[in-house]
Amino acid sequence: MPRSLRVRLLLSAAIAIFLALAAAWVVMTLLFERHVERRIEADLIREGLQLAAAVSVGPDGAPALEREPGDARFFEPASGLYWQVSTDKAALSSRSLWDQHLPPPVNATSSQWRKRVIDGPFNQQVLLVERYVRPERSGADVLIQLAHEQKSLHDAREEFGHELALFLAILWFILSAAAWIHVELGLRPLRHVRNEVETLKRNPRERMAAAHVAEIEPLTLAINELADAREKDLSRARRRAADLAHGLKTPLAALSAQSRRAREAGAVEAADGLDRAIAAARLAIESELARSRAAALRAAPSGDSTTALPLIESLIGVVERTEFGARLVFEVNIPEDLRLPVASEDLLEIAGALIENAARYARRRVRITGEAVEGGVLLVEDDGPGIGPDKVAEALLRGGRLDEAGSGHGLGLAIAHDLVDATRGTITLLRSELGGLKVAVAWPAATPVSRLS
Repeated sequence: MPRSLRVRLLLSAAIAIFLALAAAWVVMTLLFERHVERRIEADLIREGLQLAAAVSVGPDGAPALEREPGDARFFEPASGLYWQVSTDKAALSSRSLWDQHLPPPVNATSSQWRKRVIDGPFNQQVLLVERYVRPERSGADVLIQLAHEQKSLHDAREEFGHELALFLAILWFILSAAAWIHVELGLRPLRHVRNEVETLKRNPRERMAAAHVAEIEPLTLAINELADAREKDLSRARRRAADLAHGLKTPLAALSAQSRRAREAGAVEAADGLDRAIAAARLAIESELARSRAAALRAAPSGDSTTALPLIESLIGVVERTEFGARLVFEVNIPEDLRLPVASEDLLEIAGALIENAARYARRRVRITGEAVEGGVLLVEDDGPGIGPDKVAEALLRGGRLDEAGSGHGLGLAIAHDLVDATRGTITLLRSELGGLKVAVAWPAATPVSRLS
């Protein structure tokens, strides 16, 4: 069974129409045959009434006719149209019977005409009508029989059946086309639902419009309710992740203070071990928070865009106040009207991770460039030690653990990679003209959702 609802509906409609027209062909063919048969029977009875009006019985009991029916087929031997008038003493018949005779009666009466289909003269199957009449009240009964061959009836039925089949075949194609139009019109509201779901996937803040079709309205309401619940769950998950990060800062700060006291007391080895444990805990927390953030973005991309320049300048203002950023020169080459297809909070994390990473390992300069290519491009370069080409290829093949790609550039690149991938962008590591690492982040152009009227 095909999975497509459209194909299922079209197949079922085509089969149902075919079966209905096939049944109509059988019934109409039988009706045509019965109609022609009744017309022949009526013609035979009319000729029989003419014979009854012209028949008489002689003194010897033999029948006599004042005049014979005028149909020319009665005078042509084996023509297929016959009459016979008979009594107990003798019989008269049409010339078309020649030396043949009609069979004796079976259920003939004097009250009405009886019909039957029999094997008649000249090995022909015939429709026979018969009746007794009494020309004189005190005279003998006369049997009047008329017969018409059935072959012409069967030929007419076959010819009618062939022509009707051709007509019904054309009608089947027309009705199938009408069914296709009917299915397309019936499924159009579902196409609207699909397009609106695509919009909902791009921006979870959107909601589906009220359906114009009563049968679709419960579906749209259910999808909107699901989107509301999903957005609440994502917001709750983000808040819990932020709460976890803030909640762990205090214990880690307390451990850092204990490490300093231990170092001041001369327990250098213990302090070093404690510092390594604290650093590992911080890395693990930041890594898991980044993965959670990326997973949330993949599940519900925002579909927003952000003006890049103000956000980048605010980030640089923060980094410049750090110990490693105060000694650097930041070059910003971003058009004022450049908008990147990322929500502001997502771009803040991506650009923040890249700029902080570059600032940590730059010697003197960090350059940030923005380009309006396709969806948008963000370049972050430094003049630090960089990453060797062999390590870059190895890191990209492993896909995601860029913090292992060489000395100097660590978790910031891993976080940026996850978030860029979650926002449907690509991240590439190159050699910068400044001598260090060049990180290129590119987003594809947004594909508009088609809306059909």
